[in-house]
Amino acid sequence: MQRIVLALIAGSLFGAGLFISGMTDTAKVQGWLDVFGSWDPTLAFVMGGAILPMAIAWLFTNGRTPVVGGEFPAPPEPKLGRNLVLGSVLFGVGWGLAGLCPGPAVASLSYGGWPHWVFFAAMLAGMALAPMARAQLDSAVPAE
Repeated sequence: MQRIVLALIAGSLFGAGLFISGMTDTAKVQGWLDVFGSWDPTLAFVMGGAILPMAIAWLFTNGRTPVVGGEFPAPPEPKLGRNLVLGSVLFGVGWGLAGLCPGPAVASLSYGGWPHWVFFAAMLAGMALAPMARAQLDSAVPAE
């Protein structure tokens, strides 16, 4: 039960932060991505406000355990492969076209209107189809 309550608090805080920072405003996000047009650099502060505390927090996790049990995940291998590149490209294209990524998409469902629900449904469909697409890709061209 403690784990669920902590997850609810963390998720609510995350969603509120996304809303307050403007990450759920598709026009603001697309303005951040439009470097050669009417660029809006304010989301750089949001990114810095997220990356810096998290980098410091990761420094203190060595040798510790999470409050609600389990273990912290091991650092990922710094390996640049096909799956990482393809996933990053697809994420970036979707983010640029729609102005939303998964976190802000969920946070905007309560007020964003039907376009946000359409994006959310398409995102869920993509998540469901991704394993089949990956299997097809791996059978056609084996990963190294």
